[in-house]
Amino acid sequence: GSAASAQSKFMPATSPQLTPAIDAPVNHLVEPSVRLAIYEASPVSAQADPPAPAAALLIHSVNAAASAAEVRPLFEALRQERAVAAPDLPGFGLSPRDARRYTPRLMTDAVLAAARRASARAGHRPLHAFAVSLGTEFLARAAVEAPELFASLTLISPTGLRGGQVLRGAEGSTRFMALADQIIRGPGWGRWLFRQLTRPGVVRYFLRRTWGGREIDDALWAYAVRSARVPGAEHAPLDFLSGGLFSADIHRVYEAVRAPVLVIHGTRGDFTDYRALPLQGCHPPWQVEVMHGCGALPHFERLPPILQAWRRFVAERPTAPTPRPAQGDASATDAVANPGAGPHR
Repeated sequence: GSAASAQSKFMPATSPQLTPAIDAPVNHLVEPSVRLAIYEASPVSAQADPPAPAAALLIHSVNAAASAAEVRPLFEALRQERAVAAPDLPGFGLSPRDARRYTPRLMTDAVLAAARRASARAGHRPLHAFAVSLGTEFLARAAVEAPELFASLTLISPTGLRGGQVLRGAEGSTRFMALADQIIRGPGWGRWLFRQLTRPGVVRYFLRRTWGGREIDDALWAYAVRSARVPGAEHAPLDFLSGGLFSADIHRVYEAVRAPVLVIHGTRGDFTDYRALPLQGCHPPWQVEVMHGCGALPHFERLPPILQAWRRFVAERPTAPTPRPAQGDASATDAVANPGAGPHR
């Protein structure tokens, strides 16, 4: 394993303020660069012969009240057949909510730490990774930096692909807006703004925009409201609102991914513009599945056809197990914004 993973410590997670979003064991991974909570489950019927299928890694979105609750349907379905891991990214869910700058570098380090852990638990085999909305940018960068960890990527409602967007900035550049950040972080403003954006009615409003309709997942709404009440919950969302978590070089990153990529997106709600697809530099070419009549979290609405499309995608692209992974590289990263409590682009 890598030097970082060798230094990591694993311990049970405890959080008196927030209960788990998923009915699964939760642990805290502590490494020099990142600390995060991870939901982990082994397959319900583990079999030694034939070998168990490759493990799955699930990465949630970033918004005012994000957490692994956003990937719960995928977690519950995939755990029936394979090992699954779903971290709460730093600043969200059961992970630490420190007063610090939250950047794509930090989030990518978190994805890499979770991926190394999940791969090691599954015999150092590459993973099938899923990510939602802005989480897709962190996953893509992780896959470029440590390609040996990933057998495939499934990007659900990925960011940075609107028509007219050209995001080919310098390596590690972000879409940070200094003036917006200065205003947001003015005396008393940040916490007040965050409280307004995470009032129960406002969270429901943004989730309805995400779904593209009045019917949403009430359990996700309730957890988002509770999660936003944890002390320090405003720190990461304020960096989201200032654009500091969106990457200005993400088209270069997407085109550098060499694992097979499946894109899944809906046709309802605020997040339906994917006119930048296909990116010409993506090799192998990305496969796209459109879930008609769904919003930006289609796995809450059409889970069976999504899993069917994913299994077909994976079956068409067999990936042989690879040796024990080497230590991943590190290249800096960062971020555009949209307030609210649903996945954002």
